[in-house]
Amino acid sequence: MFHGGSFGLEVLSWLATVFIFVVGLFILFLIGVYISDVTQTKHAIRRNYPVIGHLRYFFEHIGTFFRQYFFTMDREEMPFNRAQRSWVYRASKDIDNTVAFGSTRDLRPSGTILFVNHPFPTLGKDAVKPRDITIGESYADRPYTTSSIFNISGMSYGAISKPAVLALSYGAKKADSWMNTGEGGLSPYHLEGGADIVFQIGTAKYGVRDEAGNLSDEKLKQIAAHEQVRMFELKLSQGAKPGKGGMLPGEKVSTAIAEIRGIPQGEDSISPNRHPEIENNDNLLDMIHHIRTVTGKPVGFKAVIGDNTWIDDLCKTINQRGREYAPDFITVDSADGGTGAAPQSLMDYVGLPIQESLPLLVNSLVNHDLRERIKVIASGKLINPSEVAWALCMGADFIVSARGFMFAMGCIQALQCNRNTCPTGITTHNVKLQKGLVAEQKSTRVHNYIKNIVREVGLIAHACGVRSPRELNRGHARIVLENGTSVTLEEIYPCKSSVH
Repeated sequence: MFHGGSFGLEVLSWLATVFIFVVGLFILFLIGVYISDVTQTKHAIRRNYPVIGHLRYFFEHIGTFFRQYFFTMDREEMPFNRAQRSWVYRASKDIDNTVAFGSTRDLRPSGTILFVNHPFPTLGKDAVKPRDITIGESYADRPYTTSSIFNISGMSYGAISKPAVLALSYGAKKADSWMNTGEGGLSPYHLEGGADIVFQIGTAKYGVRDEAGNLSDEKLKQIAAHEQVRMFELKLSQGAKPGKGGMLPGEKVSTAIAEIRGIPQGEDSISPNRHPEIENNDNLLDMIHHIRTVTGKPVGFKAVIGDNTWIDDLCKTINQRGREYAPDFITVDSADGGTGAAPQSLMDYVGLPIQESLPLLVNSLVNHDLRERIKVIASGKLINPSEVAWALCMGADFIVSARGFMFAMGCIQALQCNRNTCPTGITTHNVKLQKGLVAEQKSTRVHNYIKNIVREVGLIAHACGVRSPRELNRGHARIVLENGTSVTLEEIYPCKSSVH
């Protein structure tokens, strides 16, 4: 008995030693993973949440095998489903973006877009790059010429973090695209990357306001003196909150943001729900003409459209007053756009979605013989190649996106944009969370995203039998009706011409 007991104790002692050794190895392994995670610069989640951040990728991977047992499928999540986000993630990482075993997209619902493949598609040797388009030609002293199709929409420094602005700036430069400052003014971080810039003037006129909040010609000239600032965009409204101005809480108004925006530090800054001096179309055209005269650069406006009455009246006013008063471009935003926080009643129920407002705008410009004078920029949930190709078919000259680029930088749709808790460091001023977003790494993903969008839009164009994306028109896409059959976009939205 004694001998057996001694043997049992030895076994237990050996097992305890092995257990302690294994636990020690495991702890060393975790320490190694921790050090690896906090020092690597590619993945914001792992950098901000070392060790446990790996669970995100594990669950994402096993989800593909267990999806048949759960209700949430690839295309059921909102506001952007898994299929949409996954395409952007893969494109931004420049990895294989092919899928297997068929599409998860349901082609039957009313409103579904289908592209018309040509029996003799364009050969690669016959493909051509997107042609140059000049904005403000003959009307601005310094017009802007670019071939870029896909660009970065307005995201203010303050709404997004310093490393996010830097990543976008460097990435846009690499891709020869432009970036919009958003209404928060021009920061040094917008300029640092060297990208072309569209300066947005919001209702509070941040960055170009005097002490009373009025538009300052002197500050307009200072902004325009930057060679990188190519155009000015007067924001009338945006998708998330048409009819409401933004509010920046005082705790977010740091010394740097106060200086950039021209507002008191530490105080709440509430933007008017419209430009007080713009009460009608004549006022709008006067403002556009004034800014263009002062800056010498192309000027347009951004708006969510409610119906065709206003646009038709605006076109009539332009033709009465003269084309020199016309905006050089119009950015049409979708009612379901917007990265920032907004009252749900405005976000869900006010304004037209881009699917209706874009053809409405293009048709009005064509009908009033203003299509060549005024360029069209489409905005609002257009983050994948199919959506960009659709907008080109509808007559857009350019497409811009904000949330697509947030995904490219690593956004996981945590829906924390209106708080200071963004886990990927994009929409937070928490320095501990910002450290996960390394601008140099994410700028490459921004570049890759743009590159792969343009490449795959080109694939769609070639399948439709044209040589370049800007040759797409409404005859190249069809829309599914309620009865399950489809008709071309030109049958649903007839237009004399939709030239780019």
